Amino acid sequence: MTAPATAPATATTAPLLVLRGVRKSYNLGQRNECEVLHGIDLTLERGAFCAVVGPSGSGKSTLLNIVGLLDRPTHGSLALMGQETTTLDDAGLTRLRGQRIGFVFQYHHLLGAFTALENVLMPLLGDAGFATRAMTEHAAELLDSVGLTPWRDQLADQLSGGQQQRVALARALAMSPALLLADEPTGNLDTVSADAVFALLRHVNKTQGTSVLFVTHNPELAARCDHTIEVVDGHLLPAGAR
Repeated sequence: MTAPATAPATATTAPLLVLRGVRKSYNLGQRNECEVLHGIDLTLERGAFCAVVGPSGSGKSTLLNIVGLLDRPTHGSLALMGQETTTLDDAGLTRLRGQRIGFVFQYHHLLGAFTALENVLMPLLGDAGFATRAMTEHAAELLDSVGLTPWRDQLADQLSGGQQQRVALARALAMSPALLLADEPTGNLDTVSADAVFALLRHVNKTQGTSVLFVTHNPELAARCDHTIEVVDGHLLPAGAR
C-alpha cells in the first residue's frame, strides 16, 4: 500500500513504476480472442528488489514485456518514473525503454563473434555508430564490476555460461537504467553460477539504487528478494494469499 500523495507526482517523486487496471488480450476481435492479464494493479518503488513468481503460463512473461515497454496493454495505464507511457508512439516507447530499462534474459543473447567488451559497448553506440574512448572506458568498468577483467577481449562464444550471463548483465547496465528486468537469468546456470549472478543483481540494486524485477522459478532465490509478486492465471495474488 502506498501513502496518498499530497502533491502531484513528478519524475523525481513518483514511484518508479505504476500499473493501473492493465489488461492484455491477444487475437482481438477474433473467435479465439484470449485475455492473458486481468486488471493488474502494481506499484514498484524506487530501489525495490522484487521477485516475480508463478507457474508456467500464468502471465509472468506477458507482464514483464508490458513493464519493459516491449508490448502494449490492451487496457489500463502504465507510468514509468511519473511518465504515462500508453499514449507514447513506438519511437517514444523505444527511446524511453533505451534510457530507463535494462534487460537480462534466461539466454544471454550475446553476439558470439564479438568480444565481451564489444557486446557491452553495443547499447552505448546509439546514433554515433562508433565507440568513443569514454564509451570504451565505461564498458570496461562494467566488466570489471562483474569480475570479468581478464576476459574483456575474449569472444563471447568462448566464455562459460556464467561468464556470458555476467557480460549480459554488464550490457544491461550500460545505459545506467533505473529499472532492470531479469527474466529467469539463472535458469540455465549451475547452482554456483546462479548464485553469483543473483549476488551481482543484488549488488547493483544496493550500490546503484537500480530497481530489479526478477522472474524466477527458484523459491530459494525468490525468498532472498525484498518482496515477492505472485502471478496466477493472469492475476496478482495479494501478499500472504498462500
